[in-house]
Amino acid sequence: MSEQPLNPSPAGTPDDAAAGTAPAAPGPSAPGPTGSTAADALPLPAGPASDALFHEDDALSDEDAAARRAASFERARRLRQEPRFPGGPAADPAGSHHERRIRSFQPRRSRVTTGQQESLERLWPQWGLDIDGKRVLDLAELFGGLPVVLEIGFGMGEATAQMAADDPGTGLLAVDVHTPGQGNLLGLAEKSGSTNVRVANGDAVILLREMLAPESLDGLRVYFPDPWPKARHHKRRLIQPDFLDLVAPVLRPGAIVHCATDWEPYAEQMLEVLTAHPRFENTAADGGYAPRPAFRPLTRFEGQGLDKGHVVHDLLFARV
Repeated sequence: MSEQPLNPSPAGTPDDAAAGTAPAAPGPSAPGPTGSTAADALPLPAGPASDALFHEDDALSDEDAAARRAASFERARRLRQEPRFPGGPAADPAGSHHERRIRSFQPRRSRVTTGQQESLERLWPQWGLDIDGKRVLDLAELFGGLPVVLEIGFGMGEATAQMAADDPGTGLLAVDVHTPGQGNLLGLAEKSGSTNVRVANGDAVILLREMLAPESLDGLRVYFPDPWPKARHHKRRLIQPDFLDLVAPVLRPGAIVHCATDWEPYAEQMLEVLTAHPRFENTAADGGYAPRPAFRPLTRFEGQGLDKGHVVHDLLFARV
């Protein structure tokens, strides 16, 4: 799917003192720190009049605080809608949808390195696209007639870049919302000379539902999606019957859905959901998990899991 709203204090506020701009000591008629005179600084006599004055000051202070909060929220809202980099991925490409829907991802706006930023600014206009739900993609034009495989969630893009380099005859449409990973993948693809990668920014559900033509994909890859391990979050897992209902129409007959996870309970759910769906058939003869195919690289994340004793399961189902 971390904002960095700026909230500078207006000139002339008490923050000037915090910044080290100490006012000069007032003389008999010199203005004090808030523009008052020394006579104004004398204590007021106790009584109803002074009480009313202090209550009025309190009310103005509350109103000022509310105004500042509203201004801060407005700045944050504008930041969420503006691209972080000119000509780069949009912060909220399908914001006009305003969908009340459970999502399987949490957008992260982590630190972007100088190299990633340079790749985004230079390569995004050529190899990037926003998932805005406003058009149907012409994949033949986008990939020069290559068969196209969709990958949902590519992390930092190392495995995607390697698969693209190993198989230049297949176009890879790689979807993620992680800005540093988008920039990293673009840079890796350029470094390896791969021109068969396109990076899509946004919600894959909107892409599947509104931006892909029927039977336009030759495969789907979902490697190590968020397992959402807590029971109350299982509804956020990506591989669900409703998701497969969106996937099936955009896949050509025989296209492979390839999933991989090192989270055993999620692997079991994937196997159950895919097996039960009438549009998919397990390619494993025993109806279980498949060996890791040679074209799927061993990722750094996967290696860390294996070092911890995790078991990685691959599932390969054909669209019927």
